[in-house]
Amino acid sequence: MAESPFPQITLVRHGETAWSRSGQHTGRSDIPLTPEGEEAARALAPRLAARAYAEVWSSPSGRAATTCALAGFGDRRATDPDLAEWDYGAYEGRTTKAILAERPDWRLFRDGCPGGETAADVGARADRVIARARARDADLIVFSSAHVLRVLAARWIGLEPQGGALLVLGTASVSVLGYEHDRTEPVLRAWNG
Repeated sequence: MAESPFPQITLVRHGETAWSRSGQHTGRSDIPLTPEGEEAARALAPRLAARAYAEVWSSPSGRAATTCALAGFGDRRATDPDLAEWDYGAYEGRTTKAILAERPDWRLFRDGCPGGETAADVGARADRVIARARARDADLIVFSSAHVLRVLAARWIGLEPQGGALLVLGTASVSVLGYEHDRTEPVLRAWNG
């Protein structure tokens, strides 16, 4: 990918946890990284070292903090509660398959979670993060979880929060938000790498 003259926001999803492996919704539960997740987080360090980041932002979760530290940024980590993963409410710890067995037409990004957040709720948090990032106008790196990062990316490119359903993120993946011709053209510069 060609280098950009404009600021970029690098998004890093945390490494694997037992629940991300099993497909359980992990919002506010603080599930630690698996040994494989720790190894993948360490492997991020050389991939992320090529760029200088003005600030390092992170979800408050332990899985994001550990990924951040193992990737070499733990000493610079600033916690942002707006980067917390989606609050799944009654669906915390449950798999989509189990939820669909009870509620066959359920879709997270369309319906949200009973006792938890809707896509609009997560979108409002993402909008605050974006406003702070654009005001900072510098290269940033963000460590968090899949669904909140998907909503953040959707909002960055002007989609409704539900547009995050179209973007998939693997564990320990790296994505980049940026601009094309000028700051009025936000784009996804890289996704799920």
